[in-house]
Amino acid sequence: MLASIAHRVPPLDYGPWEQVAATLTEGLVARGHDVTLFATADSTTSARLHAQAPAGYEEDPTVDAKVSEALHIAAVFERAAQFDVISNQFDFLPLAFSRLVGTPVVTTVHGFSSERIVPVYRAYDDVVHYVSISDADRHPDLHYAATIHHGIEVDRFSAGDGQGGHLLFLGRIHPDKGTATAIEVARRAGLPLVIAGPVQDEEYFRRAVAPAIDGSAVRYVGPVGPQERDRLLGGALALLHPIDFDEPFGLSVAESLVTGTPVIAHARGSMPELVRPGVSGHLVDGIDEAVRAVAAVHRIDRAACRADAIARFSADTMVDAYEHLFREVVAGRVPAAGR
Repeated sequence: MLASIAHRVPPLDYGPWEQVAATLTEGLVARGHDVTLFATADSTTSARLHAQAPAGYEEDPTVDAKVSEALHIAAVFERAAQFDVISNQFDFLPLAFSRLVGTPVVTTVHGFSSERIVPVYRAYDDVVHYVSISDADRHPDLHYAATIHHGIEVDRFSAGDGQGGHLLFLGRIHPDKGTATAIEVARRAGLPLVIAGPVQDEEYFRRAVAPAIDGSAVRYVGPVGPQERDRLLGGALALLHPIDFDEPFGLSVAESLVTGTPVIAHARGSMPELVRPGVSGHLVDGIDEAVRAVAAVHRIDRAACRADAIARFSADTMVDAYEHLFREVVAGRVPAAGR
């Protein structure tokens, strides 16, 4: 299991790629598979841990990202003969090693940060097995072995009743995520907003978010760990997810639904795959529709929302899908999709 080394596995707060790697690793180990997790040295796992970097480069400024990533990826492929399959949860760089080994490589595409990285995926389309995290995120130039939605460790999220009375924005503070839009929706709806997540765009935060933070109508609590995330999600009336880009998946959305908290999201990217209108939330186009959706959110049956999410986004559901794919790939029944 090749994880990202931006953060430890599992992450202490933010780190969706690392969280998926952790959930999949633990699920496979629990089923009796012999798993080696390649991650940072401060990671915790029931698998065998191999580490090149002492900590995540986003968390420890002394860790050089490029140097650590080079050593990290090389460590996996130098040991490729020891494994039946390599699950690449990292990104595109490991693809460059895939022709040098006989071990099949299954790469989960966690979205495309830019069209500029697509040529790398295209170059190895004939040898690597690609997994998309939503049907919406499939690139037309690539072939895919499967679409597998992210899974949530359900027992880490309790059923919430929304008694906190707040709306919630949970995610990185960036224009793509629509933090400022969430502030405006909450203001027009007349409800308090809690903002949680790391600041990824400092200028945007200073200009469009910070002026609204008053500790009452709008509170910013920073990045939050699992327990605080569970409390905030379960206590929220709704999660606001007014994205301004085509979201590849949206882990916070699935987490919210698992607590029973409905999601109000812009109908972009994967959102129509995650949010079922009237069952688990509302898909909207713009601020006016979002405000109306907030007014109607009390009609959502939170127990039904949670049950639907558990059926679709539990860790077991995700592990089932990966386990099946890995077996098929190892048995040679699934050739690289681009062949």
